[in-house]
Amino acid sequence: MSGSAVVAEARRWIGTPYVHQASVLGAGADCLGLVRGVWRALCGPEPERPPAYTQDWAEPSGQELLLAAAERWLRRKPLGEAAAGDVLLFRMREGAVAKHLGILACAGAEASFVHAYSGHGVIESPLSAAWARRVAARFEFPMGAR
Repeated sequence: MSGSAVVAEARRWIGTPYVHQASVLGAGADCLGLVRGVWRALCGPEPERPPAYTQDWAEPSGQELLLAAAERWLRRKPLGEAAAGDVLLFRMREGAVAKHLGILACAGAEASFVHAYSGHGVIESPLSAAWARRVAARFEFPMGAR
């Protein structure tokens, strides 16, 4: 699947309000809901439904639930191989579990990513140095998507 198709679909979601655990274009999504919606649009039915989750994403237990799910269904890439359409997994604090997702819209000097952010909804943000240093893993959607 092309990165440009992933970016185009992610950008369609811009303006969708932030709603925890939601995944409906225009109605509500959180960061996982955005990635789930892009998956449905480009790959077909979701391979698994996420269980109910809190906004802390298992921080008290230290379990890497979001990372484990990403590794089950997406293809992991080296951190240094940035390309538009990559799914980015972030650690919001050093040593914390990875609990935020975004989709790289532009790579390089003008890097940006699309993500759902509490209080802002789905937006495109610059991949500033502060965001870039939080990237814990990089993935791509599986090949052969419709």
